[in-house]
Amino acid sequence: MRAISYTQTGGPDVLQLVDRPTPDPGPGEVRVRLAFSGVNPTDWRSRTGTEPGPDGQVPGQDGAGTIEAVGQGVDPVLVAERVWIWEAAWQRPLGTAAEYTVVPARQTVLLGADASFELGAALGIPFLTAHRCLTVGELLPDRLGPGALQGHTVLVHGGAGAVGNAAVQLARWADATVITTVSSPEKAQLAAAAGADHVLDYRRQDVVAEIRRITPRGVDAIVEVNPAQNAAIDVEVTAPHASVAVYATNGGDEVTIPVRPQMVSNARWQFVLVYTEPARAKEIAVADVNAAALDGAVRVGPEAGLPLHVFPLERTADAHRAVEGGAVGKVLIDVTA
Repeated sequence: MRAISYTQTGGPDVLQLVDRPTPDPGPGEVRVRLAFSGVNPTDWRSRTGTEPGPDGQVPGQDGAGTIEAVGQGVDPVLVAERVWIWEAAWQRPLGTAAEYTVVPARQTVLLGADASFELGAALGIPFLTAHRCLTVGELLPDRLGPGALQGHTVLVHGGAGAVGNAAVQLARWADATVITTVSSPEKAQLAAAAGADHVLDYRRQDVVAEIRRITPRGVDAIVEVNPAQNAAIDVEVTAPHASVAVYATNGGDEVTIPVRPQMVSNARWQFVLVYTEPARAKEIAVADVNAAALDGAVRVGPEAGLPLHVFPLERTADAHRAVEGGAVGKVLIDVTA
């Protein structure tokens, strides 16, 4: 099979198109013939910082395709089912940037007949991260679904990013009022297309004043991509018992938080890395995200505020460069091209 692999850390040029044997599923595993692979920031960060094993590393946590074979203990009825995949390359050498991958059966989720493979490949890391960010607060629900966030106001910083877009779409599905911040009119259009009720351009507007005008009591949950830059804003707009979920370090690796104001409001600052979140929380997130996809509540493409940038398998290095360079939208690899 054709696969992308790297045998040493480094820039995108370490990614090589190679021929590898088609893998066989072991006990509890399935083999998936991939249609699309999703590219996330953790893919290039792993490529630059985590030494691959002796046989090399195939990158790609997310993907979508069709189950072609099952291992011992897996119901053969799954053969020919369309699925999406999460965390294929987490502590495993074979990710989704290949014609085939093998993963534990529980890391494949039935996609249904109507959802596209492009949507399936875009779900994993961004949507599971967003789900965690929207459910970590004391007064937030453990599950998302229609009505789950009714009466809650959510602030999503960076609503035109992949996780930001996912958070907007999931929060709207759950009937929250959604405020998002962006850096340009173009990104504002994308955030509005995703379903945000209020879109604020932080370069042109006073974000704190605008949020306090929209919701004088403050927001109940903040999905935070840039804590170093936004901490002062977050402190000013948190409602009593609000949560600030930090899932990225854009803008710097350290953040300063004034203690007393956050004590008074009993605010919670929660750090989120989807790979190491509690197992039960991840199980819930997978189920809820899939329910949203089957419900038609989450989408991809410009009309959903998430433009797709699609590269053929042999240009996976360019796909990594696009993500590392901050491409707006979702970067996918067409494994069949």
